Amino acid sequence: MAKNEKKKRNWRDKYRFSISNDTTFEELWRVRLTQYNAFLLITFLVLFLIGSTISLIAFTNLREFIPGYPDVTMRRNILMNAIRLDSLEKELELRDKYFANMNSIIRGEKPAEIFSMQDTTKRYGAINYTTTPEESALRAQVENEERYNVTFTRPLQESVTSLAELHFYPPIKGIVSGKYDASRKHFGTDIVAKPRSPAAAVLDGTVIFTGWTMETGYVIEIQHPNNLVTVYKHNASLLKETGDIVRAGESVSIVGDSGEMYTSGPHLHFEIWYKGASLDPEKHILF
Repeated sequence: MAKNEKKKRNWRDKYRFSISNDTTFEELWRVRLTQYNAFLLITFLVLFLIGSTISLIAFTNLREFIPGYPDVTMRRNILMNAIRLDSLEKELELRDKYFANMNSIIRGEKPAEIFSMQDTTKRYGAINYTTTPEESALRAQVENEERYNVTFTRPLQESVTSLAELHFYPPIKGIVSGKYDASRKHFGTDIVAKPRSPAAAVLDGTVIFTGWTMETGYVIEIQHPNNLVTVYKHNASLLKETGDIVRAGESVSIVGDSGEMYTSGPHLHFEIWYKGASLDPEKHILF
């Protein structure tokens, strides 16, 4: 019993820590603590040091000095690679759908329809489909230009053996700014036209691809009889969807300046492909 009382007494005993002048023995500073207070003080100091260290690492750039922690450049590269990977996945999906539609058309079947999931976060019932003055003016312009169109619109037959026997409807009226040059891998003709001008299908056919690419912007491709495919690039918007049937002279897109490469102003890049080989559009169409 006396031993326990002695332990309690020692735990509560006060100790003095002082700093004195070694020459005059004058006491300059002192502090009186018990063992309990000293333990609390040491614990507080340790926790303060741990918290300060964690805060410096978490909220300052000191964390970049930790081995294996990515720096600003590495994190930026990781983010850009994630964005590129997402874009690549979308491009691969569009390519697979393109090949599936091509196979269906070659077999004489209807192209596979592309289904898109409806965004449940939007209230589609509240959308107001009002016509803007610009849309009304464009519609009136197209209807006025097509009023006296006497283009041969009867479906072409596969019995046509020569391209000279085909009647190509000009996709757009304008000035040729870039000629066909296969040696420079320029497989089409660039036609400068007024902004927002409609581009028309040159023959009857089926839309096999509609999409957007970084280089050429909005693109639409049409499969025609006799193994002919026409391509329209750098459009401002597309008027048709994959699987639509179009007639010669029917508007399929709006001329624009979309795409980050190979464009310097509103124009239409038009290509003709016959049995997998590119043709010079100016030899078959008078723009």
